[in-house]
Amino acid sequence: MTTFTIGQQASCSKTITESDIVLFAGLSGDFNPIHLDKEYAKKTRFNQRIAHGLLTSSLLSQLLGVHLPGKGSVYKEQTMRFTSPVFIGDTVTAKATVLEFIEEKRILKLLTECHNQENTLVLTGSAVMMVPKEGEAI
Repeated sequence: MTTFTIGQQASCSKTITESDIVLFAGLSGDFNPIHLDKEYAKKTRFNQRIAHGLLTSSLLSQLLGVHLPGKGSVYKEQTMRFTSPVFIGDTVTAKATVLEFIEEKRILKLLTECHNQENTLVLTGSAVMMVPKEGEAI
């Protein structure tokens, strides 16, 4: 049977590209100029375009669906707080840490964080996942 231990961790990384931002805008419908218009973004507090917050958070989907807890798991909850902007060219590392595993209910609670290449925290939150038993689909 699949078990999880408190403190168990996994991570994955991605460098955010111009194409990622354009494709995410098309997928989400979020065409806010802070993400897409270089001249507009120069006039903001960030002085340049920033990635969509939910583009950054989408790394958590890969992390939790593929790595920890992985195959067959399903999101129940996710909280998020964005702490710093993500810029084109930043490499974001998403990390999950097991906080609690309620085995009888197959519920896993995790701390979820994203850091950039300078180890600056850009997103923090928590996730609650429903996990299958070994060999079982949810």
